[in-house]
Amino acid sequence: QVQLVESGGGLVQPGGSLRLSCAASGSIFSINTMGWYRQAPGQERELVAAITSGGSTNYKDSVKDRFRISRDNAKNMYLQMNSLKPEDTAVYYCNAAVISRSNGYAFTNNYWGQGTQVTVSS
Repeated sequence: QVQLVESGGGLVQPGGSLRLSCAASGSIFSINTMGWYRQAPGQERELVAAITSGGSTNYKDSVKDRFRISRDNAKNMYLQMNSLKPEDTAVYYCNAAVISRSNGYAFTNNYWGQGTQVTVSS
């Protein structure tokens, strides 16, 4: 199977920065879209940023100009978070649409990491 592991979360003051990482491993032929989601207590999980295999990106409006999503050739994904605000506090989850192959056919499955806590507080 496929495993996604997030890292880089922590406690920071407003205005601080963090860089989240997501490492993908397992039975992976290729990965299409990867994304970062977040969920605060009592709130719905929401998309923060996403990036396609071709490098196209999109962001939640409230994080534009503060966050940057990227990925490398090793199937890792990153989220650089600058100018953090208290409302950014949440558990951040890595998500990936992974293409696998069996019997000459390709199919896509969606995977989630376990999440990493980001807390922005003074």
